[in-house]
Amino acid sequence: MKKLLLFCIPALLFTTSCVDSLEEDFNVNPKAATKVPGTTLVSNAQRNLARTMVSGSVNLNVFRLYVQQWAQTTYFDESVYDINTRNINGAFWNALYRDVLRDLNEAKGLIQADNTLNAKVKANQLASIEVLEVYAWSTLVNTFGDIPYTQALDFNKSQPAYDDDKAIYNDLINRLNTAIGQFDASAEGLGGGDLLYHGDVSHWVMFANSLKLRMAMTIADDDATKAKTMAEQAAGKVFKSNDDNAQVTFLDTPPNTNPLWEDLVQSGRKDYVGTSLFVGTLNDLKDPRLDEYFKPVGTTSTYKGGVYGVNNSSTNFSNPGPALEEQTLPGVLMSYSQVEFLLADAASRGFNVGGTVASHYNAGVTASILQWGNTQAEATAYLLQPEVAYLTATGSAKDKIGRQEWIALYNQPVDAWTEVRRLDSPKLTAPTGARSALPIRLTYPIAEQNVNGANYAAAASAIGGDKVESRIFWDKN
Repeated sequence: MKKLLLFCIPALLFTTSCVDSLEEDFNVNPKAATKVPGTTLVSNAQRNLARTMVSGSVNLNVFRLYVQQWAQTTYFDESVYDINTRNINGAFWNALYRDVLRDLNEAKGLIQADNTLNAKVKANQLASIEVLEVYAWSTLVNTFGDIPYTQALDFNKSQPAYDDDKAIYNDLINRLNTAIGQFDASAEGLGGGDLLYHGDVSHWVMFANSLKLRMAMTIADDDATKAKTMAEQAAGKVFKSNDDNAQVTFLDTPPNTNPLWEDLVQSGRKDYVGTSLFVGTLNDLKDPRLDEYFKPVGTTSTYKGGVYGVNNSSTNFSNPGPALEEQTLPGVLMSYSQVEFLLADAASRGFNVGGTVASHYNAGVTASILQWGNTQAEATAYLLQPEVAYLTATGSAKDKIGRQEWIALYNQPVDAWTEVRRLDSPKLTAPTGARSALPIRLTYPIAEQNVNGANYAAAASAIGGDKVESRIFWDKN
């Protein structure tokens, strides 16, 4: 992927144009913002979405903790499922509604109103926005369940009603299908401001179909027939290599650096270590990604994980590794490795997606190993181990696929949490002293109780209570 320019949005929003006379100068408000191009708002939304999805901040993205890849050091409130003290649910909610969906919605209106755009270019731009919106909305549903949807972005609805999570998903699937049919690869797309694909429409089609596959497999335990149809429609049009990954390549200078660099390096803090479960698994499997994922303890060559749910010493256990500390590490929204694991799951259910369970499993493992800078030879050797090889590894298809996907999605923590809940692999247990059972959703932000109380109460009742144990519609086990 090419390193793409990340825009400094505040500067763009408040740039004023040159004037030709003093009279014009004195009659123009110098503080007024000029009209922002719709594609600039899309760039900002892409940047914000990528930062949200890969962040390591305990104030926003706690999902490496929830899937027990990381343990905490000085503070461990989030590891025992304290959501409200830091307003984690509110921060994640706002990041997607305010910083992503609002910009995309505004961009859509500006592009629709632009009569200078070629019709095919406009259609491609609007389809790209639709794919991003479906991605963001589906992430919100996967996180909270029922959410404000049909009224959420209506400025005239300050207290939006909540929609049923399954109904939202069905509408999103329809929207995604429409967007896929709208793309025309013979015309341009979003252009240079597109931080994912630099306007390459053919890659947007692949991303849209990969997202369709992901949504299909997410609902597979709830509606196998619909999932089968969707997966089979998408299978031949999804990502084919790591070059296709939907990702934002960050820059080496603030404020557009990899947010993990900000959390792990720039902050000067040592808040995380690997867990004994995750580091132990990587050790046991002789995983070639271990030295990218974590650092050895001190000056030794030993990798050791800490205890999840307690205070750990950062000097006694393995800290997050050098790959995560790279300022330019891409923020991945969806990866080829992830797609192959989804295809493996589809094949295991008898869906006609081409290939076998083992071939897709092997491709997913290999893609992840290569994505983290290792070699094909290392991937081949890894897959020859009886504990890794699909035919000889222990457990059901869900167990095997889920375990390797859990490892592969290290820098896609939001999706890792979804897949752990969906496949129930690996089997995780809440730590001693946890405030609740393992969270299978986030509770609604406290602000919703205060400013949207009646609709909040109705939504909480509809899902069986606003609890972390209340199931989202697709979570059947």
